[in-house]
Amino acid sequence: MLKKMGIRKTAVALFCVIGLSSCLKQNPDTPPVVTPPTDSNNVVIYDWNKIADSAQTSMNLFWSPSDKYYLQTNTATDWAQYWPNAHALDIAVDGYVRTSSATFKGRMSDLIAGVYAKNGNTWINYYYDDMEWMALANLRAYAATNDVAFKNVTDVLWADIKSGWSDALGGGIWWRKDNSSKNTPSNMPAAILAARLYEAFKNDDDLNWAKKIYAWEKSVLYESTTGLVYDNIASDGTKNTSWKFTYNQGTFIGAALELYKITNDVTYLNDAIKAADYTLNSGFYTSSGVLKDEGGGDGGLFKGVFIRHFNRLIIEGGVEAGKKTIYINFIKKCGETLWSKGTNKDYVLFGSAWDKAPGSSVDFTVQESGVMLLEALAELKKLNLVD
Repeated sequence: MLKKMGIRKTAVALFCVIGLSSCLKQNPDTPPVVTPPTDSNNVVIYDWNKIADSAQTSMNLFWSPSDKYYLQTNTATDWAQYWPNAHALDIAVDGYVRTSSATFKGRMSDLIAGVYAKNGNTWINYYYDDMEWMALANLRAYAATNDVAFKNVTDVLWADIKSGWSDALGGGIWWRKDNSSKNTPSNMPAAILAARLYEAFKNDDDLNWAKKIYAWEKSVLYESTTGLVYDNIASDGTKNTSWKFTYNQGTFIGAALELYKITNDVTYLNDAIKAADYTLNSGFYTSSGVLKDEGGGDGGLFKGVFIRHFNRLIIEGGVEAGKKTIYINFIKKCGETLWSKGTNKDYVLFGSAWDKAPGSSVDFTVQESGVMLLEALAELKKLNLVD
């Protein structure tokens, strides 16, 4: 999945002493203020809402106010590319849903304007998976704001994404427009998108697409005996079964969950649970009890993608109580480890290894994964699922 390799993707509380709205407008070179509270027994307190505020504020370290998009690192001048900016829109939606701050809404509108201009005044991209992420983020932005501008982006992208389907290799959507391979990154986000479009607008064709895409993925790129999700199948029919990415596990979980919510077919839920359990228990995706380091660049975003959909499984999946507790404890340990060990508190920069603090320069994708994790915990806290 790494583009460079031709595969696409090689309790302390911290808060600003001024309000969140002001924090998001501050000089991006100015780090937030660190205040680490403890209780009377010197036990660290994790205030997930305030921590999420600080994580959101740290996004400004990567923001280009003139260009209206995010940069590759907090010290770079090159843009972070299309798909990380799509996830940045999703992160802004997270902040808006949690706080109702108009600042996030403004950032969302600015961001789609900046990305559209940088992409040559078009939403169409060479990579189908990149467009799927942009469509998903815009659909969430529309649901949160009722601003039709976001829905219009989704509609344009969905029409082009569907053109990537072919009967070659038994079906599925190509990874990119050279038709070199079909992979989980280009199919599972598409299935999630189709399912969410159906949930929002009740167009039966969208549900048919979701089921069709998922059925192809499960038959070709899913190991039903274990829960392992393969990365890709080349145009000559050769499957890559060796690359194991949290991204693939997460998107498969997300697609299975969306279809379970619509159909109430427990088969989909069982698929999602099996993929989640394999991620947590196989040893391929974790280290020291948290999600492992998957590097920078595209890989920096993988853990965040997993967390986003894993969190939805916890909240919306109807998982039985014992397993749900295991899942919650896992995501909580990830967050506590990141915040206590994996954060450069001078700037609120997150490491690609969640148990090791980074230096003064971080890839935007890595930062996004950290923000997504901390927003997930803030949501769980709001629902009284974590302390």
